[in-house]
Amino acid sequence: MSTLQPIPFDNSYVRLPQRFFAREMPTAVAQPGLVRINVTLAQQLGIDPTWLASGEGLEMMAGIRMPPGAEPIATVYAGHQFGGWNPQLGDGRAILLGEVVDRNGQRFDIQLKGAGQTPYSRMGDGRSPLGPVLREYIVSEAMAAFHIPTTRSLGAVTTGETVYRTTALPGAVLTRVAKSHIRVGHFQYFSARQDIEALRLLADHVIARDYPMALSSDAPYATLLNEVIQRQARLIAQWQGIGFIHGVMNTDNMLICGETIDYGPCAFMDLYDPQACFSSIDHGRRYAYKNQPVIAHWNLSWFAQALLPLLHDTEDEAIVIAQTALNQFPEAFEAQYQEVLHAKFGLEKHSEETDKFIEAFMAQLAAEQQDFTLTFRHLADLSTDQAGRMPAVPFQLPESFAVLLDNWRRLRKDSRSSSDLHRINPAFIPRNHLIEEAIVAAEKGGDLNPFQRLMDILSKPYDYLQENERYCLPPEPHEIVHQTFCGT
Repeated sequence: MSTLQPIPFDNSYVRLPQRFFAREMPTAVAQPGLVRINVTLAQQLGIDPTWLASGEGLEMMAGIRMPPGAEPIATVYAGHQFGGWNPQLGDGRAILLGEVVDRNGQRFDIQLKGAGQTPYSRMGDGRSPLGPVLREYIVSEAMAAFHIPTTRSLGAVTTGETVYRTTALPGAVLTRVAKSHIRVGHFQYFSARQDIEALRLLADHVIARDYPMALSSDAPYATLLNEVIQRQARLIAQWQGIGFIHGVMNTDNMLICGETIDYGPCAFMDLYDPQACFSSIDHGRRYAYKNQPVIAHWNLSWFAQALLPLLHDTEDEAIVIAQTALNQFPEAFEAQYQEVLHAKFGLEKHSEETDKFIEAFMAQLAAEQQDFTLTFRHLADLSTDQAGRMPAVPFQLPESFAVLLDNWRRLRKDSRSSSDLHRINPAFIPRNHLIEEAIVAAEKGGDLNPFQRLMDILSKPYDYLQENERYCLPPEPHEIVHQTFCGT
């Protein structure tokens, strides 16, 4: 083991009291094998990617041995899962190695997901099959390429061991990076125990780490609540704008820092359908695409409830503060969503007329079940002279959209829009059938080439080349994925 510190750890969460976490070493695996290293992210974090891909780096990512400065812990939290309350959850198969401060002064967690059992595993094996690791790697890095706040994938390794779910599957570990892994559920855990001291310590930690603007506020905890609400409104609007369906929007899967986390049964829409729901465990379609804003609001209400003792000494006054903050969410979301949609259409001026046009266009898109991603990429192609530009995607809207397209051209001309829609509307998304193709090849044949190829294309989702045409096309009927799975 090198005597140098290959990862510049600077840990803060472990300074909180012992009841916030359990110190837990990862469980060693048989034989780590490299899946992929995120070179750009490693460099941003001040980690040598060459070391990360070395034997020592692989052993770290597999949990076999810890580098200097690591202080492995599993954190405890609670949460509402599909609306049902669970008073104790926690990191059941994830171990936080520590934190680093990147070149811009931003603090990040480094966590191993699939690293073995912890005190919070609840009879689980603490492991992850290869498939869910590949899914999270693909989708999280695609979300980063779409400029949507997200946890990241620093690297992934196979374990050389078998994980048993419905069948025997190869195991893997994901090295996940987040601004912070603190969830709504962390606050719910201490709120349920009426541990006001812990709530205050946790809130102060979050403010210092992610919301420093609250430090100068006369009401720092109310400012924290308001800022979290605004970030979540923006995040969900961005999800809706890319056709992303999270699939498991439990309160323990909502990060206070405003990043997307836990890419389990997630999916991207092919055909535009507000009712779309792919998660195999969402039997009541609670987390369908159209419900995501409402569920985010509901989740935030539990965050606000947990903060009540910090908002005011008088409960009635605290409730008024919390409710006032929560009442902002629907309007904040709608404003952000309209901003996202106007940008996708290249309409720089908002008006009653543009709002009505967008509503009519989206209704027609749903009625005729057109491909969501390719429709907007097609608009990008229509918006510019293609001479000297990248080729157009192989897609046309039906004749029934002719009047709408005429209106769109007029509105763009009236608004004197100069936005390049090719840099707003991607040609490539992680389509479900392509993810499934990569997973099947890796799990059944040990072939990581489809995964690597997909990752390379999704790293530049706005740059369309004809040689990559199949990666932009919707699935053939026999390729359609109807359900996605959690992997726990």
